[in-house]
Formats: sequence, C-alpha cells, structure tokens
Amino acid sequence: MNYEDSIDWLYGTQAFGIKLGLENMRRLLEAVNIDPDRPGPAILHVAGTNGKGSVCAVTDQILRDAGIRTGLFTSPHLVSYRERIRVNGAMIPEQVVALALTSLRELTKDWENHPTFFELSLALAMQHFLEENCEAVILETGMGGRLDATNAILSNVSVITSIGLDHQQWLGETIREIAAEKAGILKPGVPVIIGDLHPDARDVVGRRALELGIPCLEAHPLPDDWETGLKGPHQRENAALAVEAACRLEGERLTQEGIRQSIASAHWPGRFQVIDEILVLDGAHNPDAAAVLRRTWQNEFGEVKAHLVFGAVGSKDVAGVFRELLPILASVSFVPVKSERRLSVPEMKGFLAEAGAGHLLQAEFTTLPEAVASARSCGGKVLVAGSLFLVGEALGHFLGERFEVSLQ
Repeated sequence: MNYEDSIDWLYGTQAFGIKLGLENMRRLLEAVNIDPDRPGPAILHVAGTNGKGSVCAVTDQILRDAGIRTGLFTSPHLVSYRERIRVNGAMIPEQVVALALTSLRELTKDWENHPTFFELSLALAMQHFLEENCEAVILETGMGGRLDATNAILSNVSVITSIGLDHQQWLGETIREIAAEKAGILKPGVPVIIGDLHPDARDVVGRRALELGIPCLEAHPLPDDWETGLKGPHQRENAALAVEAACRLEGERLTQEGIRQSIASAHWPGRFQVIDEILVLDGAHNPDAAAVLRRTWQNEFGEVKAHLVFGAVGSKDVAGVFRELLPILASVSFVPVKSERRLSVPEMKGFLAEAGAGHLLQAEFTTLPEAVASARSCGGKVLVAGSLFLVGEALGHFLGERFEVSLQ
C-alpha cells in the first residue's frame, strides 16, 4: 500500500470500534517482536482529563534539548495523522507509515479479535521508536488509563495531570469512578507524579499508590521568574509536572538552565495558539478545559470579549462549555465540524440557550473560513474553540504547509 491507501485502511479499522483492554495490545506488540514488559527505551506514561498533551510536549522538549533522542506518541492529531508519532520532534515519514501498516494488515488479517485503530497506531509508533533508537518514549493515553492500549507497556514513570468529567459513557459518571480508571496506569515499582487533583480524585489515586507501595509525588512549582512558552497560568503546573517527569526519567543528563530554556520555548499546537493579533485557537471541548481557556483569555486580554467560532461533537457537555465561556463572549458563530459525530447548528444553539446565553448575537455558517471571516469583520478578537477537529481544520487552513515546520 502507498501512504494514502494505508491510511484509508487504518481508518477503516474504526469499524471495529473502541475495545478497552490490554490482551489484544500485548499480543500485537509481541507479534512485532516488542516485549511490552521490557520495551527498551525509558517509558513515560501520561494520563489525565486535560493537560496531558501539554505535559507530553514540554517533557519531550526538555529531553531532546538535552540531547536525548525521544519518541512522542499523542492523540488526536490536528492536521496530519503523522503528528501522532514523532521522533525528536519530526513526524513519522509517509513511507514508514505505508510499509509498517502494510505489514500490520497482513499480520492481523485473520485475527478473530482484530486490532483497533488505536492499537495499530501504538504498534506502529513503538516499531518506529525502536527502529530510530529512541532513548526515551512518551506515551499519552488515548482515553482513561486502566484499559487503555498504552497501559499494556511497562513504564518507568507515570503522570496523572488532572481528572474531570469527560468520556463518562466509558469511564464512569463520578470523579471517583473516573479517577479509578486513570489510576489504573499505576504499576508496582513505578512512581507516579500527580497534578492538582480534585480531592476525591486525589484520595482514589493516593489510596491506589499506597496499595502498590509506590511514591505518589507532587511537582515542585516553577520559580516565579521562569517563563513558559505555552500560555495560561495552568501551563505553569503542566510544565512543573513535565520537569518532575523528565528528571525522574533522565535526570542525570539535565541542567537547570537547560530545563528553563526548554520550558520557555516549548509549544503545543491548538492550545491557546495565537495565529495573529486577532485570531486565537483553542481545543477546549469540556467544561474544565473551557474554564481554563476563559481564565487564560482574561489573563492575556483583560476585558476584551471574544467573537467565538464554535463547533462540537456529540457526547460532550456543550452547555457546560458555554457556561464557562460566557463571561468572555461577545458573539457566537456556529459551524459544523468535519466529523461524523458533529453536532448540528440547531443542536449547538440549543446548548447555548440551555447555558443561559441565548441572548448573544448568533450566526451560522457552513464553512470555517466563512465563519472566521465574518467574525473578523466584527472587530476585536476571534476565538475558534469547541473541538480539536475544528482547531485542526483552522490550523490546516491558516498555516497550511507551515504547520509541519511549526511542530519542530
């Protein structure tokens, strides 16, 4: 298969749905000669409701700036599938994807329990990391933790960034239930580093660490005079988690000044990303993330209101997102995202009304460029938010070929 055919085949495996569990992932890794209990490189495993991508990105920056060859596995992608798998910041080449997926298709064609999209992606990533002689690999969970495919691989350090209400249909209806799923990444002999967790979540994670007899660590706050490349006060906590994780993973090769410079230069697309003096992109898609976005907006722009361009998918607390964003909104322009799970404009308007924001000036569009152009014409600042699908589309449109360069 060429690259396009291989990606088409991979997306076709989404018909197998989401299958939480580790047995099939372990079988797949072993089939490609990777021992999940001794994968080779040092492994950092990161879970959390929000912030895990930022922690992964900053940790990756710290390590590779210190000359450590890194592999980074994250999801979802924004513009190109190849973003999910990077070595020293560089996306996996198309030819490597094509060859590896062709091999994986042949390998698994007769499996009764066919691997899922995510399982195949992780196997592809681990093969690439080993072939590229990565010294440290950073794995972001796809969803949850306990039964997430990434949990099939033995890690050296675990991180839990935050725990909130999201993916309830899979993970549970309460903070404690969701925390138990996230705490499933904890393993004997592997220290865990935790963010500023909800008290119920902290209790669940702490008890699980105690049962396993492992250290449950909190990151040291960054010095006040250290700058962060990622915007927003919450990113200081994410950076602190990244520092603690990097030091636990490869501490002997790091320096304080090097870490400081890495934090200042780190970036992660689609998270309060300022495209120009008017346009800001943020993938906030749940109430906790929306609350962080609101605080960051107010910190950066004060009383300036946002003309919001919004699109979302089903299964999210969209009314909760609107409630959090309401204090910074001047208007809302709705546009359907490019996903089969997209919400229609009438559905999104209903959630806006449910949030008590039906009085805001509203408009609807069929395409993102039209919506952004209209919002720009209102004067002031424009915010694209609500779904990473929408943010990815915006990055592809406004940055184009410059997007891949921006990842380095």
